[in-house]
Amino acid sequence: MNGRRRLLQGLCAAGAGAVFGVGASDRRASGVLTATDVHPKDYPTVAAVRWIGETLERETGGRLRIRLYHAGQLGRESDTLEMARHGAIDFTRVYTGALNNAFPLTRALFMPFAFDSVAHQRHVHDGAVGATVLRGFEARDVVGLALYDSGARCFYNTRRPLRLPADLAGLKLRVPPSDIFIALIRRLGGNPTPLPYGQVFSALETHLIDGAENNLRSFHASRHFETARYWSQSAHSYAPDALLMSKRTLDALKPSDRTLLTDAAQASVKIMRDLWDSSEAESRRALEAAGVKMNTVDADAFRKAAEPLVRELLRDPQLRRLHDAIRAAA
Repeated sequence: MNGRRRLLQGLCAAGAGAVFGVGASDRRASGVLTATDVHPKDYPTVAAVRWIGETLERETGGRLRIRLYHAGQLGRESDTLEMARHGAIDFTRVYTGALNNAFPLTRALFMPFAFDSVAHQRHVHDGAVGATVLRGFEARDVVGLALYDSGARCFYNTRRPLRLPADLAGLKLRVPPSDIFIALIRRLGGNPTPLPYGQVFSALETHLIDGAENNLRSFHASRHFETARYWSQSAHSYAPDALLMSKRTLDALKPSDRTLLTDAAQASVKIMRDLWDSSEAESRRALEAAGVKMNTVDADAFRKAAEPLVRELLRDPQLRRLHDAIRAAA
C-alpha cells in the first residue's frame, strides 16, 4: 500500500508520469488511453467507459483504445483526479461529492432534496444546467465529458430503521469528503464521519462507524449489507458521478479524434443509464432475498430539517440560479 501511494505521488508530481512504466507521451503516441474507476468491473460506470473504448477502437481501426483499471487499482478518487489533472492518466470517473470544494458548481447537483426523482435528475443533466456544470471543470485542467447519474442516495446502518431525523441521533455515519454532506448529517442529528469509499466495509465491521449513505447499487456491490442490515429510503440526494478527462490529453488529440471521443462519451450516458436501471432492480431483489430490512421515511420531516442548510447554500447567487433552474424543471 505504501509503495502504491509513493507511485501515485510520483505520478502527480511529475505531471506526465508513467502508468506501470509507460510514459504519458509514449502512451498517447501509442493510442492507448488510460481510465480508472473505484468500482468493480461489472459496475455500470465501468461498463460505460469500456463501451467508449470499444467505440474508439472500432471507429479508428484500433488506432485509439482505452486501458481500463477498475476496482481502485490506481488509488482513491482523490488520487486519480490529481493524476488526470496532471496528465498522468487520461480518464477518471469521480463521484461529485469529492468535487464540491474544488469545483463549486457541482454543489448545485448535490444539494439536499434538489431533485424529486431519477427522471427529474436526468432531464436536468441533459439540459443547460448539466452543460454548465461540465464546462466548470475546465478551470482546473480537466474536461467534463459526461454526467452519470447514480440513483437516490439513502441511509443504511447496523442498528435500527431510520424514519425521522431524530432516529439519526448518536449514529456515526460515513460521508464523502463534502462540506455539504457533513453539514447535512449534523443538521439531521447524526455524527458525520468522512472516509474514503474503500474504507467503509472495514469501518462497518470494526464499528468505527454505524452506517453510511449511498445508492442501492453501491450498497449491494460493496457488500456493505452484510453488516449494515437496515436500509432507509431517504432519497436525500441524487448527486451524480462525473466522467472527467485530462485536458492535456484531449488537447493533444487531432480535431476529428476529439469529436469522436466527446461524442462517444455523451452516447455512453444512455449505455450507463440502461445498465444502471436493470442492475439496480437486480440489487433490490438480492437485498430483499438477503433479508435486509428496508423502510420508507417521513420525507417531509427530512426535507424540513434540511431547509436551513439549503437556505444557507443558496446565498451564493450562482448556486441560486442553478438551483432555481433545477426546481423549475421538476
